[in-house]
Amino acid sequence: MAARSLRPFGTVLSAPRRGSLYFRGSPCVFSTAAQQRSTGDECGPEDPRDEPKHPLSDCALEHKAIKLEEQVRDLTERYRKALADSENVRRRTQKFVEDAKLFGIQSFCRDLVEVADILEKTAESAAEEVEPSNPNPTLKKICEGLCLIEAKLQSVFAKHGLQKMNPVGGKYDPYDHEIVCHVPAEGMQPGTIALVTQDGYKLHGRTIRHALVGVAVESQE
Repeated sequence: MAARSLRPFGTVLSAPRRGSLYFRGSPCVFSTAAQQRSTGDECGPEDPRDEPKHPLSDCALEHKAIKLEEQVRDLTERYRKALADSENVRRRTQKFVEDAKLFGIQSFCRDLVEVADILEKTAESAAEEVEPSNPNPTLKKICEGLCLIEAKLQSVFAKHGLQKMNPVGGKYDPYDHEIVCHVPAEGMQPGTIALVTQDGYKLHGRTIRHALVGVAVESQE
C-alpha cells in the first residue's frame, strides 16, 4: 500500500475567499481585521461631496449677471464722483496756497500805502516852496530827494504787484471807488470821476484800499 502523504492537523489550506484563512478540521472561517475594516468602509455612508451638483438655470444666471452689472455701474459711478471730489479739493488747496503767496502781504501793504501818502504830500509841499525866480538850493535838493524816494517806492510797489489807481476821467466803480463829494460836470460826462482826494491801491488786481473820489454831476441852474 502506497504511503499516503499525511498533512498535519491545522495545516493552512487555500482560502475559499480573499482575506480568509481555512484550517482543516475546523469549519470556522476567520476574517482578517483589514477585511472587516474594508467591509465596514464599503457599507458606510457615501461622501456628500460626491453627489452631483445641480447646475443653475439660464434664468438664474442671467439675473445674477444683471445684478453684477448693476454693482459694477454703481461702483464705477462712486469712483468717478470720488475722483472728481479729490480733484476739486486739490484745485481749491492749490488756489489757497497761491492766494496765500500773493496776498500774504496785504495787511502790510495797507499800512505802507499810508506812508506813501505822507511822502507824496511832503514832496508836493516842498515843490510849492521852491520859487522859480530865487530857488533855495537846499530846499531844491530836498525836493528832488523826496521825488526820487517817491518814485523808487512806487517802483517797489509795482514789483510786488501793488499799483496805484488812476481813476480820473473814468467811470465810477463801487468796487474800487468811494464817493466823498459831487462836483459840477464842466466839460465832463456826468457819472465820471472828476477828482481824487485819496489814492486807491490794488494788490494783484484785488482792491485793498478804495479811492476817495468826487463824481461829476449835471449842474442845476
